[in-house]
Amino acid sequence: MSSLADQFHSAALDEHLASTFEARGLRAARVGDDDREGTRRWQDAVARGFLDGEPTEVQYTESFAHNGYRRKVGVYDDGGVQADVPVATFASWGTELTLPGGSAIPMCAVSAVTVAPTHRRRGILSTLMRGELRTAVSLGFPIAGLTVSESGIYGRFGFAPAVTATSWEISTRRTGWIGPVAPGRIDYVTREQGRDAATALYKRVRLDTPGEISMPGGHWERTFGTRPDVDKADKLRVVQYRSPSGEVEGVAIYSISEDDEDWAASTATVSRVVAGTDAAYAGLWRFLLSLDLVGTVRASELSVDEPLWWMIDNKRAARITSRDHHYLRVLDVPATLAARNYDIEDVIALEVTDALGIADGTFVLSAGETPGVDVVDEAPLGVLLVRLGVAELSAILLGGISPVTLARAGRIETDDPHRVARVFAATTTPRLSFWY
Repeated sequence: MSSLADQFHSAALDEHLASTFEARGLRAARVGDDDREGTRRWQDAVARGFLDGEPTEVQYTESFAHNGYRRKVGVYDDGGVQADVPVATFASWGTELTLPGGSAIPMCAVSAVTVAPTHRRRGILSTLMRGELRTAVSLGFPIAGLTVSESGIYGRFGFAPAVTATSWEISTRRTGWIGPVAPGRIDYVTREQGRDAATALYKRVRLDTPGEISMPGGHWERTFGTRPDVDKADKLRVVQYRSPSGEVEGVAIYSISEDDEDWAASTATVSRVVAGTDAAYAGLWRFLLSLDLVGTVRASELSVDEPLWWMIDNKRAARITSRDHHYLRVLDVPATLAARNYDIEDVIALEVTDALGIADGTFVLSAGETPGVDVVDEAPLGVLLVRLGVAELSAILLGGISPVTLARAGRIETDDPHRVARVFAATTTPRLSFWY
């Protein structure tokens, strides 16, 4: 972990957070990295919150082994029957978020947010979120992010969907390949070999796509079924793409579900495609769409602007659905805006409101090759003014959501939303290729 991530991981709980819970007859506490029993009970609460079954011994062991990077917070009701099982959970850690232009900034990632049904409507989530965000701000994180199960919860805290994900279902019998024929070769490899190749490839390509973050601990092992707690790992198949010169440039992992009524109409579910070159992308997808005895190929967490769309001849053979995926929350406006790249030179003023009082203020953004942000009392005369909330600023940060759209929706106010859109435009569509 980086120095900032280390500091955040071990930081004490926010004093106001702790005292607020104490006044309500509850107790907030961090779960120590070496507290095996406390981690088990915390994991019990997380499983309950996400409607999972009781964790097995293998799941307890693997979670403890792989999740030490997480800052785990529990809220306890000492008057309850199971006082050692938290009534609310919250996990966070320091990571890096890719911004337009290939730069990256530290990000506070949030996950495992649950509140027991017995303790809802008591302000527990609000107290936890506000307190942990204050801690992140105090240590210098410029932005926070999360992926959500329920999209209506986090807007009140200033989060907004900045990255949309798509799910694809392709009827392979109804379409043909019109994309490039890659010059390399496809080979089956072991799950361990695929994991190692994907790990190296993702590190190499992560900065190419806004919205991606550093891969959290244990995620590659779960994806490739190389840890004992992965269900049906034996069903996973892994292929790699090698260039004519022998370089491994791409990896894909998939599983097959047979159709008992038509054995030639099985379904292939693609868990992940990691491609370091355009040739690898084309080669792997062409292979996946031509699998024997497969009539349907499914994949999720794809971009809203996938090259694959232009590689199949019958677009209607693909059923594509989209959903909100990666939510961001700006914590430090100057640090965040100055970190990304801009393709045009312009100066605009942003009057930002923030219900939590973290990132509100008026800021002058000088976009261009060397961007800068000044904090001012009021917008200078002659400079285009944009009035927006911190959620709206977070939404447009990566260039995936247009300020023109938000202006039409009544979410931002400005005399020239098209000009604002040109400032925040990005040439690469943002994507986050996994959940965290």
